[in-house]
Amino acid sequence: MRENGGVTSATEQPGTPSAALPPRLIATDLDGTLLRDDKTVSPRTVAALAAAEEAGIEVFFVTGRPARWMDVVSEHVHGHGLAICGNGAAVVDLHGGPGAHRFVKVRELTRRNALDAVRLLREAAPGTVFAVEQTYGFHQEPDYPKLHMEIPDTLLPAEELLAPDGPDADQPVLKILAYHPSLDPDAFLTLARLAVGDHANVTRSSPSALLELSGPGVSKASTLALCCAERGISHEEVVAFGDMPNDVEMLTWAGQSYAMGNAHPDVVAAASGRTVANNDDGVAVVIEKLLANRTG
Repeated sequence: MRENGGVTSATEQPGTPSAALPPRLIATDLDGTLLRDDKTVSPRTVAALAAAEEAGIEVFFVTGRPARWMDVVSEHVHGHGLAICGNGAAVVDLHGGPGAHRFVKVRELTRRNALDAVRLLREAAPGTVFAVEQTYGFHQEPDYPKLHMEIPDTLLPAEELLAPDGPDADQPVLKILAYHPSLDPDAFLTLARLAVGDHANVTRSSPSALLELSGPGVSKASTLALCCAERGISHEEVVAFGDMPNDVEMLTWAGQSYAMGNAHPDVVAAASGRTVANNDDGVAVVIEKLLANRTG
């Protein structure tokens, strides 16, 4: 999940690594990848997604966004209707439309692990402020800045938000958001991973020092692997797209993977190929080539 922020364009043309097996599933990030900077899906990309599905290739949106922010693509989920949200914390059926989604799979961050992570991050990076993302609720500390597209349900210290009797205590915690007002984003990520250890999986998708903490072992890659296993799809048959550190595991796992022209350097290093920027329809460019290779 990332707040609105500009990305750079790129002029590099996409390479297309050879694959041992024809693709059966396309997994794509949204912000900075499939979506243009204005948060729209271009007509060219809509057509490419539809063509992939018509050719028998499933398309999965794999995003840090919560389910309630999926209206931007809910009409493009085609037959299966599923998306992976919250960096792998949930598999969601979007068929019901905005506000009527159904959670198919939830991989929660336990409150004990969440509280341990908050304590360790406060010690390692004083000044860190937190928000808590649940299946249907969003809560934050009073000093957490207005980074997102909504008003929080509750303003309380994280320790109270995560208490056994805290707000929406009956709902699973999907992830914690941790923001620092002055640290370099990559430095904050490295520091947090060292501090939190195996209490949570720590990543980031924002251009600012905003981290996302999920349950241990929960990532886009691990949840995508579960969904693929249910369908009898191997990782060699997956083509993945991304632009930020929360995409690295998924790009490393997939048989073919593409860093966007506007991607973070770690993403470029992890991917097996590179396409043009999100504003230049980089996902569509690759899908069109893949489909042409199948029929050529």
